[in-house]
Amino acid sequence: MDEFTLSGLLWRMAFSVALVFLTFNPSGVSYYHWLADGFPSVTPVEAIAGIVLLGLWIFFIRSTLRAMGTVGLVLLMGLFAAIVWWMVSQGWLEIANRSTMAWIVLTILGLVLGFGMSWAHIRRQVSGQASVDRVD
Repeated sequence: MDEFTLSGLLWRMAFSVALVFLTFNPSGVSYYHWLADGFPSVTPVEAIAGIVLLGLWIFFIRSTLRAMGTVGLVLLMGLFAAIVWWMVSQGWLEIANRSTMAWIVLTILGLVLGFGMSWAHIRRQVSGQASVDRVD
């Protein structure tokens, strides 16, 4: 994929946010809730879904850390935290509303993973420099 587009960024964001919300969300419909309903017994389908989710989490987190590095990841999370702080200070969000804050934190986590999945492409578009892990 030589060309990076806005739709590519949005797809990565959508998949990242979906991964987060499929794993856990406050609505009660998530892998966490599905697993907790029958705990301590786990069905084979729940085990398969858990292994797939774990594999996806590892892939997304490693890709994000590799692309952005620790400093970039901390800066992006700091930016999102400052935006939430600003929204709270404007009275648009209430910290006391735990459900809304959970949705916001989970959405931010998904967006951070989505940016991380796209960061190498964004950097190449802006700087013209490709990110390479290894040269053979």
